[in-house]
Amino acid sequence: MSNDLAALIGSRICHDLISPIGAIGNGVELLSLTAQETAGSPEFALINESVENANARIRFFRIAFGAASANHTIGSAEVRSVLTAMQQGGRLTYDWQASTDQSRADVRIVFLLLQCIETALPLGGDVAIQMVDTSWHITATGRRIDIDEDLWNGLAAPDATVSHTAAQVQFALLPHALRAAGKPLDMQHTDDSLSLRF
Repeated sequence: MSNDLAALIGSRICHDLISPIGAIGNGVELLSLTAQETAGSPEFALINESVENANARIRFFRIAFGAASANHTIGSAEVRSVLTAMQQGGRLTYDWQASTDQSRADVRIVFLLLQCIETALPLGGDVAIQMVDTSWHITATGRRIDIDEDLWNGLAAPDATVSHTAAQVQFALLPHALRAAGKPLDMQHTDDSLSLRF
């Protein structure tokens, strides 16, 4: 399957799911207004948290796995909103430092990298994303950096025969996204930090 087709499938799935998840969120909100006695219950809080988490993930996946043409941009406020929602209850915190609208294709690469970084920080950590001139700089710090050499080395070689699981699909898509953008990836890491540039 071509990467363009995979991205279109990703866009379609996210598009079709975001409306019903939003409707569930609206229903939960209405229930909280009309059923005051259950609104503060642990069960209700769990449902509300699950809906918010699903909504955040769909928004994230839409950017990471959806189609991204070169002339489309995405606003800084939208990116911050998605990342803020994603970090709620998660292991990672995100600091988006780019202040202007950015190419959706570049943000897609950043989001794929964030998913790669998540696998490298099993104990959690902090991720800072900067735009310096025309280059992206992503720095991740945590108590432990766990690099799977085969997966990370495969990012620099799109034609490498690395076997990916469903949980590692970002490692399969990222080299092609970088190549399509004409941007090589530079990576350095220590025991507690990971630095990526493209």
